[in-house]
Amino acid sequence: MSPRRNRPSRPTHSGRPASGPRDGSELDEDRVRQGVQGVQAWSDGDWMVRGIAGPAATKTYRCPGCNQEIRPGVPHLVAWPADGRGDLTDRRHWHSGCWRARDRRTPVVERSRNAPRYG
Repeated sequence: MSPRRNRPSRPTHSGRPASGPRDGSELDEDRVRQGVQGVQAWSDGDWMVRGIAGPAATKTYRCPGCNQEIRPGVPHLVAWPADGRGDLTDRRHWHSGCWRARDRRTPVVERSRNAPRYG
């Protein structure tokens, strides 16, 4: 008997490994790239939420929770109203922690550099 192989088999010309499932149970490439979406209920309504993996994040976005940039390569999530009341422009990219803490935070107030912080 030969020893067990610990290396993955080499891909064939079709891009699939020589061994493995061939019954259509391969992961859907679009689902892997865009993440799994689901509905989350919050105090301000239901939201469709989709996680974005680091390699799939290719653009810079501004997180509405902390007003900081989400750089390319950083895993984050996208949320939009679930009731269909908006369109694609209503999608917002959030840091995962900012999304989870959004009920406990106050809105970020934009001030100019010379404005007083309190008053």
